Amino acid sequence: MLASIKIWAKTLKRDAHALYLAARDPRVPWYAKGLAIAVAGYALSPIDLIPDFIPVIGYLDDLIIVPLGIALVVRMIPPGIMAEHRALAEAAQERPVSRGAVAVIVIIWIASTVAVGWIAYRYFSN
Repeated sequence: MLASIKIWAKTLKRDAHALYLAARDPRVPWYAKGLAIAVAGYALSPIDLIPDFIPVIGYLDDLIIVPLGIALVVRMIPPGIMAEHRALAEAAQERPVSRGAVAVIVIIWIASTVAVGWIAYRYFSN
């Protein structure tokens, strides 16, 4: 069981990297590129939208959102092109890190914190 989970996780990492590569390929349709950039950016980001230290919910994005996003984008990319990028991702020594996704997630957290603070201020000031 543990071995199959490790294989699944390794496959997800490879596919996230393959999506990153496919998003730069001119043969991939524009709509698949856009979603591939979003999914790969989130999957490769060192910061999660929902931090892992939050019990149960913190791992939902890693267990549900990322695999479903990867599966959706893989279906949008022609199979031959996806196989080519999977092979390139498998051979790669280094995995990319999405700094853009980090910035977006940090901005979302800051905006959420400001919104909650503003709502709390409005609620308690009356």
